[in-house]
Amino acid sequence: MTSDSGNENCLGWAARDPTGFLSPYKFNRRDVGVEDISIIITHCGVCYADVAWTRNIQGHSKYPLVPGHEIVGIVKSVGSNVQRLKIGDHVGVGTYVNSCRDCDNCNDGLEVQCSKGIVLTFDGIDTDGTVTKGGYSSYIVVHERYCYKIPENYPLASAAPLLCAGITVWTPMMSHKMNQPGKSLGVIGLGGLGHMAVKFGKSFGLKVTVFSTSLSKKDEALNLLRADNFIISSNNEEMKAMEKSLDFIINTASGDIPFDQYLSLLKSGGVLSLVGFPSEVKFHPASLNLGMKSISGSVTGGTKQTQEMIDYCAKHEIYPNIEIVPIQYANEALERLIKKDIKYRFVIDIANSLK
Repeated sequence: MTSDSGNENCLGWAARDPTGFLSPYKFNRRDVGVEDISIIITHCGVCYADVAWTRNIQGHSKYPLVPGHEIVGIVKSVGSNVQRLKIGDHVGVGTYVNSCRDCDNCNDGLEVQCSKGIVLTFDGIDTDGTVTKGGYSSYIVVHERYCYKIPENYPLASAAPLLCAGITVWTPMMSHKMNQPGKSLGVIGLGGLGHMAVKFGKSFGLKVTVFSTSLSKKDEALNLLRADNFIISSNNEEMKAMEKSLDFIINTASGDIPFDQYLSLLKSGGVLSLVGFPSEVKFHPASLNLGMKSISGSVTGGTKQTQEMIDYCAKHEIYPNIEIVPIQYANEALERLIKKDIKYRFVIDIANSLK
């Protein structure tokens, strides 16, 4: 266990180098400020970002690196100016923990698009110059603005994936009014994000078609998640039969896809929303122009939409499909995530395993 001085107050699991291997690590959290809350972390979801950052795939990781940005827990203490939250509340923290709080986007509750840039929950540079550390840890201190209240009747373990996977698909669905009953939605990819898009789509009364490269996902897509249709994307006959049938498509996959082919599946005025990160986006202009179609991009969401999504999930009993694991399984979980061997989100049981 790494310890610099012996006086560290937080226990986590960190990667020390681009191998991404995680092991116990002690460090200090900042003191609770007047607008901060301190959260005892009970669970943390496992996102592909945890793989990308711990292994320095983007080339800017700062080690030691404590990952995790699907954080849930219980409020332990609050600053003197905190208004919304109290000790004992169930709360969540998502992909960012600070923003300028002064630009138009921040003032509109769309902090994720802060014009001066957000502070990421882990491996970001906070306003005091320190490097942020994520939810693979015993507790966290966060400004109350970036914390979300989780209804008491909603299981904390289930709430964790909402903070990234859930809000990532919810945001474009709200932005493009993909909540109109009777409309049709295509979902590309059936992983952590894709399965939430299916759940939201069905809750909104949409006709949902799942597109996948893997036939093995057909049974769960249709029978577990209750999708209306399942298409093998490499089957050109099945794809052609879907032409001009969809109002919306959400692409949750990060692999490259034939954009022209998918755009041909949209009705006039249809929208393809990109939430994954393929290596390139390439299409013929006629694929958009001739049908008044659009391609849009989106990441997670602002604080306003995130709280609305959590409340909606609690009210309508929408729960991610999760596999709960101890922190000691974190390295294996990341390896399985790379291999897409998870249905559909790992959640680390921090409270009962991080000792």
